[in-house]
Amino acid sequence: MSAENRSYHRYLPHTDADVGRMLEVIGSRSIADLFAQLIPPPLALGRKLDLPPPLDEASLLDHLQELARTNAVCGRTSFLGAGVHPHAIQSAVDMLIQRSEFYTSYTPYQPEISQGTLQVIFEFQTMVSELLGLGLANASMYDGSTATAEAVLMARRLTGRKRALASLGVHPEYRRVVSTYLAGLDAQLEPLALGRDGRTEAGPLASDVGCLVVQVPNFFGVVEDIRALAQAAHAAGALLLAVTTEPLAFGLLAPPGALGADIAVGEGIGLAIPPSLGGPGLGLFASRDEPDFRKALPGRLVGETVDRRGRRGYVLTLATREQHIRREKATSNICTNQGLMALASNIHMSLLGKEGLREVARQSHAKAEYLKGEIAKVRGYRLPYSGPTFNEFLVEAPEDASGLLARLATRGILGGVPLSRFDAADRRRFLVAVTEMNERTEMDRLVAALAGRDA
Repeated sequence: MSAENRSYHRYLPHTDADVGRMLEVIGSRSIADLFAQLIPPPLALGRKLDLPPPLDEASLLDHLQELARTNAVCGRTSFLGAGVHPHAIQSAVDMLIQRSEFYTSYTPYQPEISQGTLQVIFEFQTMVSELLGLGLANASMYDGSTATAEAVLMARRLTGRKRALASLGVHPEYRRVVSTYLAGLDAQLEPLALGRDGRTEAGPLASDVGCLVVQVPNFFGVVEDIRALAQAAHAAGALLLAVTTEPLAFGLLAPPGALGADIAVGEGIGLAIPPSLGGPGLGLFASRDEPDFRKALPGRLVGETVDRRGRRGYVLTLATREQHIRREKATSNICTNQGLMALASNIHMSLLGKEGLREVARQSHAKAEYLKGEIAKVRGYRLPYSGPTFNEFLVEAPEDASGLLARLATRGILGGVPLSRFDAADRRRFLVAVTEMNERTEMDRLVAALAGRDA
């Protein structure tokens, strides 16, 4: 075999000649030239990865276990949040989703013969609909950030308007994802400021605004006045899009749909998915149940029907990706739903029930209120926002927050998330989150550490 027809990688069959012909067709001189168009030169590595030599299986397992022992969360008191809130998960969840009929067949590629899978999705849609207070919910999205972006695109389709406004109380990473989606449409996400209480300030909106995006509770933990924001949006003929990263809050708070939100989306990690370095997530998506909204809904929708004998059955009522319908009519390029994660949340919410959900929310809120009050008593610390909060709140320290939190970590306390992670100029503030898993002794340890004394 000649050198030009030889492939040098075990998993990549393309030869040098193949690569050369493809580059010639697309007009690039080299693979490096191709990627230089998307990756700024300062961020390009410019060399091969510095990887160690391969290990045998036993040595590799030992190495992975050694790395796992360095995980900062294990064995430490955690008050981390900022969009990912850890909650207790019943042992039954993992045991049930590991049954082979669930974890090998959670995507209904042949929907008519996947009745069990369709039933699970239908039940998930029902629970999300009740949780968010809207009549229509889809089979799930990848995560909260992409669900938010898809909701903004849905609002554009429904209103025909290009402008989208987003509160600065929406998770900054979510806003960046939405901006990335809109960049290809020659549009931008315009910011709305927060008031002194930490709530979104939205006066009269312009008539060309298609949607207003807010988060509840917002990124700083403050509970937004959804009803007032919905009235402001509707007065301008726009839609209100409510985002949540803590859906369990609606065990206590009125759901956004009940307060006037037209579309509600969120991150379902708190519904039986352990925080795991950013994934997997579970995107929640619900909207008003009206004909126009059904047609514009992204993702999949499972419906209930009866067969000729009157027996209950489930069907894939709506599938809006290019695989199923003509490309120009597709409303989403999301390729599948997070079926296994949706199943896990089904089991978790079923085991909790409405009273259990309410109790988790009640404990999370009550414990957060206790900790918030205790931190406010510590000299030099203050709470910048006066608005009501659920289970997370913003703290301003008398020093650099990153350094403070690093010292707490050496004492086995993960005290929160520094805002400098999202804005380098915001160096003294950090977010503190509390769930039902935090004990009072842990909270007292944190307060003592902030005050510079032992608990």
